[in-house]
Amino acid sequence: MYITQRELDVFVDRALDEDAIGADVTTSALIPPHLEARASLVPHEPGILAGLDVAAAAFRRVDPKLVFIKKLLDGDRVEGGEVVATISGSMASILSAERTALNFLQRMSGIATLTDLYVQAVEGTTASITDTRKTVPGLRLLDKYSVSIGGGRNHRMNLTDGVLIKDNHLAALAGEGVSLGQAIKRARARAPHTVKIEVEVETIEAAFAAVSAGADIVMLDNMSPEEMRKAVDQIAADCVVEASGGITLENVAEVARSGVDIISIGALTHSVRALDISLDYETKHA
Repeated sequence: MYITQRELDVFVDRALDEDAIGADVTTSALIPPHLEARASLVPHEPGILAGLDVAAAAFRRVDPKLVFIKKLLDGDRVEGGEVVATISGSMASILSAERTALNFLQRMSGIATLTDLYVQAVEGTTASITDTRKTVPGLRLLDKYSVSIGGGRNHRMNLTDGVLIKDNHLAALAGEGVSLGQAIKRARARAPHTVKIEVEVETIEAAFAAVSAGADIVMLDNMSPEEMRKAVDQIAADCVVEASGGITLENVAEVARSGVDIISIGALTHSVRALDISLDYETKHA
C-alpha cells in the first residue's frame, strides 16, 4: 500500500493541530531557543517497524530544519535497544514534535508486529491474514498500511470496495420476508458488475445456501475449526472461503489448517498494543 505525500500531510497536520504544537507552553517556558540536540528513536522490545516516514514528517512539519536520518526501513525487524533513526536540530522543535511522532510510530509498529505474529503462525498453509474496517476513525489508511508492512493483506478499505452481506442486513430483510438467497440475488442485480458479493454465515447450511445463490465469497463467522473444515469441504470449489470471529494467536493455525483461504482479524487494528519506542536525547549547546 502506498501513502501519498498529500495524505501524509493531512494525517500529520491534523495530529499536530490536535496537540496545539504552536502553543507548547512547557517548551517555550523552559528551553532556550539556541539549545540544540541530537535524539535517537529506540525500541525497547523486538518488533516490526512501521511508520518511520510518518514520524519523520511530524518532525519536519514542526521544523523543516530538523534532520531526520533513518537507520532502518519500514518492514525491518528490530531488536530492543537498536537505534532506528536519529533527529538533530532545535531541541525545542524536537520536544514539541516528540509525542505526535512517537504516537504514530508506536501504534503503526505495534500493528505491523502483531500482524507478523499471525502471518508466522499460519506459515505453511494456504491461508492469508487480512485486516477489517475496525480501525481508528480517520486513521484507516495508516492502520491498513501497517498491516501490509507486517505481511498481512487488506480487506475492504471502505464501503465501496465490495458487497458484504452481514447478519444485520439479513435481519433487516427478514422482516420483509427476504431470504438469504434472495438477498444475494438482489445484490447481484443491483450492485455494479465489477463488485464481488460476500456473505457472512454462521452455519454450514447457510454457507451452502450462500454458494447456491451465487455468492463469490463466504465468510464463516465464529465457527469452530471443525465446522469450518466441513464447510470448506462442501463449498471451497465454488467460492473463496473466509474465516472470521473469535480468532486468536492460539487458534489461528488450527483455523488455517481447516482449508479457508482468508482469515480476517479485527484485533490487528482495534485492540493492538503499541510497540514500546522512546526518544533518547543527547543535548549540546550551540
